[in-house]
Amino acid sequence: MKKIFIFLSFSAIIYFSGCTLGPDFQRPEYQGPEAYRFDTITTDTIVNLRWWELFNDTTLKNLIEIALKENKDVLIAASRIEAARANLGYTKADQWPSFGYSANAMGGNFGGGQLFNSNSSSGSAYPEMNWEIGFWGKYRRLNESARAELLASEYGMRTVQMSLISAVASTYFTLLENRAKLEISKATLASRDSGLQIIQARYDFGIVPEIDLNHAQIQKAISASAVPVYERAIALTESSLSLLLGRMPAGMITNTTLIEQELPPEIPEGLPSQLLLRRPDVRQAEASYAAQNARIGAAQAMRWPSLNITGLLGYATNDLMNLTAGGLAWSAAGSITGPIFEFGKNKRRVEIEKYNTEVALREYESVSLQAFKEVEDALISIKTLNDELAAQKMRNDAAINAEFLSSARYDKGQTSYLEVLESQRQSFEAQLKYTQTQRELLDAHISLYKSLGGGWLSPEEEQAFLDAQ
Repeated sequence: MKKIFIFLSFSAIIYFSGCTLGPDFQRPEYQGPEAYRFDTITTDTIVNLRWWELFNDTTLKNLIEIALKENKDVLIAASRIEAARANLGYTKADQWPSFGYSANAMGGNFGGGQLFNSNSSSGSAYPEMNWEIGFWGKYRRLNESARAELLASEYGMRTVQMSLISAVASTYFTLLENRAKLEISKATLASRDSGLQIIQARYDFGIVPEIDLNHAQIQKAISASAVPVYERAIALTESSLSLLLGRMPAGMITNTTLIEQELPPEIPEGLPSQLLLRRPDVRQAEASYAAQNARIGAAQAMRWPSLNITGLLGYATNDLMNLTAGGLAWSAAGSITGPIFEFGKNKRRVEIEKYNTEVALREYESVSLQAFKEVEDALISIKTLNDELAAQKMRNDAAINAEFLSSARYDKGQTSYLEVLESQRQSFEAQLKYTQTQRELLDAHISLYKSLGGGWLSPEEEQAFLDAQ
């Protein structure tokens, strides 16, 4: 009868420890459109693995490699992954017995508040075990949550990497833009300084009125004031780029100019449903949702009884001076503890986790919607900026030519100096705007790659994709 009772007890332990309370995680189903609104190549594909290499700029490639190794945010994210991995191991350990040891010795003629007539001594040494059986899947759900948190931290690092790559590329192109604008400003300043000298000579000989001289002085001052503006912008951009690299502020050497920068080829954006599998921030939000969902089961398990088993096996003696007088000592005990009435505390704990899970789901949905918005914004930006750049180039070429013709007409006395002033203003603004639009188009391509989730694959995933080609 005793053996049957022991068998039934162990059977019950195994059965209940295999139960798992709480809802199993279900990945949210995609219910969006089958194509992007402004997609011109609807193809089931994945984004280029290292999209920044499509710009064919070795300086940019080297800067990104440095940033991925030395950027402080990346290093912080890496440490968070290790912390999450350690937390997973820590949580796993709770489902197994814990072993310790204990040893003590005492002697004297006083104990328990009483004085004895003779001296006595005692001692013991033994290992001990304590085990809380994981009824109702409590520890299984906690492990599930810890694994999901580890996954979320890994996706979090990829999100940081993806944002870092985009930030380095965008800042790099901004640096090229500022340097191009500085060169335009210097060239304009040199041209207007030469023009001012001619106007000054004509004024000195009484050929032109003083107002023409003043206008020439104003135009030179405008271009002269632009030079320190872009010198300052270059220095600030270099500092920002240095920060992204994880280094002290320093100057940057570039091997190309903005006008020489190649635009990447048009890429297939893929299907919208793939976006949820590519974007690391979406996957991070999904993993966080899964981690929170598992906590519901852990909270529900805390409403039910738990079984604790303790035991020890060792040596004990009542006479330290005569160790052979001692013998084997053992003890085993089991206890069941559980809540009865706590004014709804345990029920509220479950409700808290359920509402937190709903929050995690809404955050996942919000991140997903933001991802789709960013793709659509990048697609329409590229489409419209291509048209805008073509128009700005036409304006730029025409304005430069008009400035040359106006100066020639003025020299021949065929027009007033006001026409020259307006042509100079239009030319200067057109050159700066054309340069700005070039950088905006490059930024739009960066935004598209980032919004599509490109460039964040792990080495294993990247190699698997290359092997499949």
